[in-house]
Amino acid sequence: MNEIQEAIKKYLVEKGYKKFSLKAVLFDMDGVLYDSMPNHAKSWSQVMQAFGFNMTETEAYMHEGRVGSSTIDIIAKREGRALSLDERKLIYQEKTKIFNSCPEALPMPGSFELLQKVTGKGLFVMLVTGSGQPSLLNRLSNDFPGFFVPKRIVSSFDVKKGKPNPEPYLMALQKGGLQPDEVVVVENAPLGVEAAFKAGLFTVAVNTGPLPDSVLLQSGANLLLPSIKSLCQEWARIYDALKTQTNA
Repeated sequence: MNEIQEAIKKYLVEKGYKKFSLKAVLFDMDGVLYDSMPNHAKSWSQVMQAFGFNMTETEAYMHEGRVGSSTIDIIAKREGRALSLDERKLIYQEKTKIFNSCPEALPMPGSFELLQKVTGKGLFVMLVTGSGQPSLLNRLSNDFPGFFVPKRIVSSFDVKKGKPNPEPYLMALQKGGLQPDEVVVVENAPLGVEAAFKAGLFTVAVNTGPLPDSVLLQSGANLLLPSIKSLCQEWARIYDALKTQTNA
């Protein structure tokens, strides 16, 4: 039994499922579909330092997937400062301005091909993102035409509690009419992996950032690959294992 089969069997045994009844793949956006996290990290670091907070670009990756206001609250609380609602809004507005001034984030290598392979098997895809950046959300229809429809998108506008709370993924199950044994999640961020884990979902992590692999595994990833391109290359094997592996 190979690593993929072992990971799937372990999940099925732990959750009490006989086998998968795969219907959909749930994708994060930043760092999965788009190589946009360097822009987010730069924007967060610059704006927080401009407002007198200490936040490095690397630290921004640890907060990836949170609703923006939560990231601001965590940093402010850590540094012993209380911010009003207006101050939090201003910081996030400035962060958005900096983000929008960055070079346009390109689709992640292999992402379009992966979506083709997934939907080519008769599955549908959903987007589950902590982002509320219209500049990226509006690009989906141009860069990935026909894959993501509004009723199958969960963004920061749809939830009260962002990742690592499981609400975004539970919302995706509700919107998609899905059960946990009918989906696979593709995530790149520790908080996103944690959210999917808490929602009880099988999660494939792709380490497209600077964090150690161990951070993603400790957050609950069932499988780990180094890139979206590698996931694309391995998708046929993963799909076949998801369709055939049982808990026996």
